[in-house]
Amino acid sequence: MENSYRYFENRECKYFPCHKSSGDFNCLFCYCPLYTRKDCPGNPVYRERDGKKIKDCSNCMFPHRAENYGEVIRRLTLTPEAAPQKYSP
Repeated sequence: MENSYRYFENRECKYFPCHKSSGDFNCLFCYCPLYTRKDCPGNPVYRERDGKKIKDCSNCMFPHRAENYGEVIRRLTLTPEAAPQKYSP
C-alpha cells in the first residue's frame, strides 16, 4: 500500500515492526489515539500492577490496519455524549 493520509509505513523506525504483523502495517497511529477509551474496538488485555489495572495493547493490531482508519477517525470525532467512557485505571 502506498503512503497517504490514511496510511503510512515507517520501515526506517528503529522499533519497526512494533507488533507481530504480516503484510501492510500502518504506522499512522503509532500511539493509539483510542488507548484511553474503555470500549476501544481492539483486543486489549488488562493486567494488574501495583494494585492498578494496566491496559496492555501490545497484541492489538486494530489501529495498524489500513482498513480501520475510518473507524478510528469516527470514534475520535464522536460528541462527548456519544463517546464511549474513558478507560481509567
